[in-house]
Amino acid sequence: MWIDRQLRNRDITDERVLAAMAAVPRAEFVPAALRHEATDDTPLPIGHGQTISQPYIVAWMTQELDVQPDARVLEIGTGSGYQTAILAELGADVYSLELIPELADQARATLERLGYGARVHLRTGSGYGGWPEAVPFDRILLTASPPELPAVLIDQLGDPGRLVAPVGTDWQRIVIVDKADGRTRQRESIPVRFVPMK
Repeated sequence: MWIDRQLRNRDITDERVLAAMAAVPRAEFVPAALRHEATDDTPLPIGHGQTISQPYIVAWMTQELDVQPDARVLEIGTGSGYQTAILAELGADVYSLELIPELADQARATLERLGYGARVHLRTGSGYGGWPEAVPFDRILLTASPPELPAVLIDQLGDPGRLVAPVGTDWQRIVIVDKADGRTRQRESIPVRFVPMK
């Protein structure tokens, strides 16, 4: 099974994440012409110059985010809605921002059709301002890359809280920010390549 080959046999060890990846049908979030490639471990185009991330990266970032049931999660970059569905499958209440209206509409329809609508709040707009009306967030996940981490997003992170984001231009590194007792601690992790955050 692709879950074992691409995820479990690498370094995805969180059984809840593995179960969520198995439960959410990635084929529903890619264009019909590419559905035969849905379980390949590769990013795929979803239109408007955007991509759906490869399953391994989705699983890895989700594992690092450490989402618990009923967590309030801010997602920057809904895209196809696949990562959104994984977060909802884990029991999170997801506040997701997508800049491109057509992608937001398509993601909303897919998420509702698959039964995730009750856990997802989706808005069209830039992620740079976050979602101030819904703060604080237990977790924040970026699926598009800013050149530098926006301070406003760190401000919207609860205490305790964790933020996971690709940061940089061209190739980036995943940055993980932990907030606890009024302090933030930041570390860098694996190299990745995401679309730029706008």
